[in-house]
Amino acid sequence: MKRVVSVILGGGKGTRLFPLTMHRSKPAVPIGGKYRLIDIPVSNCVNDHLRHIFVLTQYNSESLNRHVAQTYRFDRFNNGFVSILAAEQTYENRDWFQGTADAVRKSLRHIMGLNPGLVLILSGDQLYRMDFNRFIEHHRETGAEITIATKPVDASEATAMGIMKVSEEGRIGHFHEKPEPHQLEPLKSSQEGLTEEKPYLGSMGIYLFSPDVLRGVLDSNPDHTDFGHEIIPYAIGNHRVFSYPFDGYWSDIGTIASFFDANLDMASENPSFDMYRNFSPLYTRARALPGARIDGCCVRSSVICDASDLQGAEVERCIVGLRGRIRSGSVLRNCVYMGADYWEGHFRDPGLQNPDLPRLGIGRDCLVERAIIDKNARIGDGVRIHNSQGKTEGEGEGYHIRDGIVVVHKNAVIPDGAEI
Repeated sequence: MKRVVSVILGGGKGTRLFPLTMHRSKPAVPIGGKYRLIDIPVSNCVNDHLRHIFVLTQYNSESLNRHVAQTYRFDRFNNGFVSILAAEQTYENRDWFQGTADAVRKSLRHIMGLNPGLVLILSGDQLYRMDFNRFIEHHRETGAEITIATKPVDASEATAMGIMKVSEEGRIGHFHEKPEPHQLEPLKSSQEGLTEEKPYLGSMGIYLFSPDVLRGVLDSNPDHTDFGHEIIPYAIGNHRVFSYPFDGYWSDIGTIASFFDANLDMASENPSFDMYRNFSPLYTRARALPGARIDGCCVRSSVICDASDLQGAEVERCIVGLRGRIRSGSVLRNCVYMGADYWEGHFRDPGLQNPDLPRLGIGRDCLVERAIIDKNARIGDGVRIHNSQGKTEGEGEGYHIRDGIVVVHKNAVIPDGAEI
């Protein structure tokens, strides 16, 4: 197989995932209790023996850079790498990345320096498992210059995606980014796998380029900064662009609601993204942590991660992340609790300098429903977090409400007896 260079886009400001992106980039957002979003595309690549991987970063990238450096280290007999390419000033470029295509354009000298046979471009904020070797084989069999991974979607999903009109042989003839409902009818395709309920093919934001074509479309359109809005529509009219139909689970973790739903699905009996039955390794940073300690609790449909400590609590349909602490009498339902970066009493614990702070984790006799509790939060005793007013959007000291979900900030302090 020719060398395939994978390029993972680190994302922009991540405004739709705010406040989870207040202190980190989108790919660094924790998911599933012990992973980060960046672990998904990197693991997909490693599992399929694609081990020349660049991660393009810019906004709030320190935690992402540290995670990648601490996690992905190949042995000395393997020439693979996972390398961070941060936005940098050069003689030719003095600006920040202006979009997905601009980020790749400004990184071309590093990508092309490996003399790739193909360039695989991935997003850093999606949840899926794809066999990239089949994707590559499809690209070669069709004689494509560009291949786009596509997924059948219904009308409600189509308006939030790039939709492609595809011929029976799979060639893409038209691309419309986020069409309005009245524009959908002409975009129906007739490929195998489409149904009356899902008659549209949506772009998954996963692209495979022949390297000379990638350089050509980027150099020919120096003002085009985005793949979906500009580069792909241009390429369709000038190159052989084909669809690769994908029928597995895929979720774009672009909003608080989609992030919340994808996490809680992992705790269900039959999760869509199943890490228990259809085993395919999902890699992350190796930690020397003890198992979870659970005493006198009622736990249903939940994932409890390493070093968690639950004492006399009720937990239903929740993710409890690394070093999560839930004290007696507390009830958590439909929650994503990310845990903590350190144990109570660690030198990083602010409670050592300020003993008046609530203890790290969730205190006694709390009620937390339909919420995301970010890392290192301190929830005092008797706190009630359940969006009592039913707000869709809102904010207060230490929290925001997004899509009707209460998101407690990283390092936030919620005092005893507070109600949200």
